[in-house]
Amino acid sequence: MTVLSARPGALGASPSRAARAAVPAGRAFAVLLTLAGVVGLLASAVLTLDKIRLLADPGYVPSCDINPVISCGSVMSTVQAEAFGFPNPLLGLAAFAVVLCVGAGSLAGAAFRRWFWLGLELGTVLGLFFTHWLIVQALYRIGALCPYCMAVWATTIALFWYVTLHNLRTGVIPVPAGLRPAVREAARYHWVAPALWYAVIGLLVLNRFWYYWRTLL
Repeated sequence: MTVLSARPGALGASPSRAARAAVPAGRAFAVLLTLAGVVGLLASAVLTLDKIRLLADPGYVPSCDINPVISCGSVMSTVQAEAFGFPNPLLGLAAFAVVLCVGAGSLAGAAFRRWFWLGLELGTVLGLFFTHWLIVQALYRIGALCPYCMAVWATTIALFWYVTLHNLRTGVIPVPAGLRPAVREAARYHWVAPALWYAVIGLLVLNRFWYYWRTLL
């Protein structure tokens, strides 16, 4: 089953036509948006609640403090956990609530205009950059991992990839004729890019904390 579906010929649609018409999401893509919204929202909610408990009781130990490497408390106590002056999970609560609403609306048959999909694209791009900044900070500055944060990482990467593919295939983002076959192949093998993406991050995690993982062997 393909995750994305587009109307026949949509890949070659002109920007003006795409701007005038409301663009629906394929059912599988709508399901993905809904699930991503639920996962991201739940992870952000757990992190927010743990942060509140930690502020109320500095001795509180979050449930995901498992070992010296997998330690939410170590991450929450850093300045990177409040990059904009407030807890990062609050951003997740707002952002993933929007994603969930878009997914649920799409499942109900809603279609959105080009400006709306471009706004969602911008949101996923900003989220992607922020996520990778957090990955670098977690691996090479903080030296600890948070499972719920990692769930948000994975969700944000998937959202960026599939929203981008959707926008390229439906003409929301114009695609030159010479690149259309590449977009079709990317959509056909849509799972390859995120799988490789996750594999690279997994290898970085394995390498960074190998000193600890090897003690578990």
